[in-house]
Amino acid sequence: MLTRIYLNLKYAADFVLALCALILLAPLFAAVAIAVKAEDGGKVFIKQSRTGQYGNSFFCYKFRSMKSGNVAFDKHSPVIKGDNPNLTKVGRVIRRLKIDELPQLINILKGEMCFIGPRPLLHDYDDEYETWELVKFEARPGLTGLAQVHGNGYLTIKARKYYDACYAMNASPAMDLAIIFRTIALLFIGERRLLTRVTKDDYERAEARSRGARLSRQTCLNFGVVPSGRAGRSKKPTVKTA
Repeated sequence: MLTRIYLNLKYAADFVLALCALILLAPLFAAVAIAVKAEDGGKVFIKQSRTGQYGNSFFCYKFRSMKSGNVAFDKHSPVIKGDNPNLTKVGRVIRRLKIDELPQLINILKGEMCFIGPRPLLHDYDDEYETWELVKFEARPGLTGLAQVHGNGYLTIKARKYYDACYAMNASPAMDLAIIFRTIALLFIGERRLLTRVTKDDYERAEARSRGARLSRQTCLNFGVVPSGRAGRSKKPTVKTA
């Protein structure tokens, strides 16, 4: 209950902060847009349909950082490394500094995302979620979060699930403050230096606690589970598409 109250208060504050950030960062947005366009004449922004809060689909906005969108997607290694040949010169810089994510401030204003929360994934993962991890969808997805500041692309899929579930169940001002400091740190030292591996015991404890969490009716409907959130799936997920 306290976690839910905190998250609702945080979402209201995030709207105000996102509005202020968009105004203050307008010159940076303009500079990045000009740089992206000038390099190869391609699109400045891209949008990807991702699974958000309660399993609802939304379009996630980003500055374009790649030459082509026709890149083979690997579920087990989804994060594009800095040496990927498909990255543009500008793209390498804005991805390293996480500037490519800034258009998601618009998603925050729309109530689809927040500053700190589980990372929204592509729909390729929709039919692979286990019931216990659906608790992550009770929180809005975030620009940054526990998984992003504990290794991100260097984490296993299993470890990312652990961090997402842990945040949704334990969100607090102290946790968010720690995530902010670690987000700043990774801009200077990189994700690999912040890698924190998840032990088998840590994972099993999180899974056991998640199984007892109550899921909202909307999450249950979208993912085809019974309202208690404790039983197995009754059908394939019916995630709404944007």
